[in-house]
Amino acid sequence: MGHAAVFGCLVAEVSVRIIRYAVGGVCHYGELVSGDAGIARFEGDPFIGLFPAGHVDEIGDVVILPPLERPRIFGFAYNYASHVDETDRELPEVPVCFMKPSTAVVGPDDAIVYPADGELVHFEGELVVVIGKEARHVKPADAHEYILGYTCGNDVSDRVIQRRESAYGTLLIGKGQDTFAPLGPVIETELDPSALSLTTRVNGAVMQSASTADLLLGVPDIVSYLSRHLTLLPGDAIMTGTPSGVGPIRPGDVVEVEIEGIGVLRNPVVAESP
Repeated sequence: MGHAAVFGCLVAEVSVRIIRYAVGGVCHYGELVSGDAGIARFEGDPFIGLFPAGHVDEIGDVVILPPLERPRIFGFAYNYASHVDETDRELPEVPVCFMKPSTAVVGPDDAIVYPADGELVHFEGELVVVIGKEARHVKPADAHEYILGYTCGNDVSDRVIQRRESAYGTLLIGKGQDTFAPLGPVIETELDPSALSLTTRVNGAVMQSASTADLLLGVPDIVSYLSRHLTLLPGDAIMTGTPSGVGPIRPGDVVEVEIEGIGVLRNPVVAESP
């Protein structure tokens, strides 16, 4: 799988674990050094070009940010048969898509804010596709050419509001509240998404354990489907769907989404301030 972006003097087929972070309030992109020895800083950005800056930042000196800055977020609902079964629905005849606002994004270790009026908020661990260049009418076989890489995501959902909205054919507030789209910790640029293990834990207990091989609509078809109907842009994030095992979270919980080859996205849950 080749990179959608040009990585300057980096070899195009080399796996790069892109991390976005801040030092002294200034945002940078970098790559985790082996053994978590630091972050090798880049100049530029992943969508124009990344070039080694010749500087390594210490992990303790940085603030890890979401891997994308306020992306458009596309979601695919009911894309694992196991999840469709647990919702007592029939398999959808067409892909069921929705969007989450860019303001829903938070990064690793950022808090998921439990709404003051929330009654039933669920986690949903998901593989997230990051688009690397503008894409329109892409064939499934060519989808990899438009993908920058992959990250972990949590499609946090307020089920009470979601069900009320869904009855009228909408899906925004239940999915799109601030902090309802944790992403991270890195964008892995060289990864085969066809059979990755996905595990979600709440307070250390495994709640979801699945493989992306069970996606009803795989990554190439997801990119192709969306690009058939609209233009995908560099930095767009596509949540590919969640497997069975979704469940409630409460203030005080810690949610971890771990995907093979990417890492662990960890977020505490806190109550909304009055």
